[in-house]
Amino acid sequence: MRKLLPLALTGLLAVSACQFVGAGGDDGAAAEAHRLNDMKSLPLHAYLPDAGSEEAKTTGTAQWILARQCMVRLGFTGFRTLDLRTVDATYPVRQGTLTGESKVGDDSPYGLDDPDLAAEHGYHNRGREETGSQPMEWPADQYTALTGTFESGESHRAHGNPIPEQGCMGEAMRKIYGPAPEPAKIGGIRLTGYYSLAANLWYQARKEAVEDPAWKKADRAWSECMKKKGLHYPDPDEASTDRDWFGTDQPSDKEKKTATADARCKLDTGWVQAVQAAESRAQKSVIARHGKALEERRTADRRAVTAARKIVDAAS
Repeated sequence: MRKLLPLALTGLLAVSACQFVGAGGDDGAAAEAHRLNDMKSLPLHAYLPDAGSEEAKTTGTAQWILARQCMVRLGFTGFRTLDLRTVDATYPVRQGTLTGESKVGDDSPYGLDDPDLAAEHGYHNRGREETGSQPMEWPADQYTALTGTFESGESHRAHGNPIPEQGCMGEAMRKIYGPAPEPAKIGGIRLTGYYSLAANLWYQARKEAVEDPAWKKADRAWSECMKKKGLHYPDPDEASTDRDWFGTDQPSDKEKKTATADARCKLDTGWVQAVQAAESRAQKSVIARHGKALEERRTADRRAVTAARKIVDAAS
């Protein structure tokens, strides 16, 4: 999965990128690996949202203001008194379907690079730090009205009123951002939203980067390092997604040993530096080919923030 797209991008419209940095390795090469193992180090990051920014918070508040108005219009009168602070930085999920996600994996582009952190947590890094949006459960009728997502047989009306396309949340986004761009297909997954262009280009660049001879050479060096430790994986992605790590809340001794070796071999072989350089080259290439569309999207984002501020000010 990581070779196709960093985990942070798969939930692009709901969560922000996180970086888990531990204490292991304080030499220059380790510090450089830590620095580069961050989505912010890559060129396309400039075209992605920062969920922790004031602009993103303003846009999120404006979306909920408009969604609240829409829900009242649809007949959910209780939404008149909805305290926006209770839904700030949340996105709706259907009540009864919220399940705990796997704690295996993290949101860095290149996986573990800290042997000390790996020795303690293995690949179980999810949930240790939380930023960005979080899911919030809603009753089925409210969920369908908020999202425009229906199960078989469910009515597309609420209290006799037609539910807008993509629900009240989608209607709010269109009022702020304008018409949504065409969906992008990434690894067979249909990704919708206002940042689908950047996400799709990231995916394309990653596919190009993993075929770069420099990336392949880095994988071979890392794999040889792992073999010396008695572990046999062709690349870090295979190690971090070993099925033995899933289905448990706590890492096994084997997982900790593998993760520690993984991180140590990345540092010893310069793997992060090599693959980040390859991916940077690939991203610069796709930016050069699609620069006009990316700049148009960024200009549209600035207009959306201005519109969101007006909505928030009017509601104050």
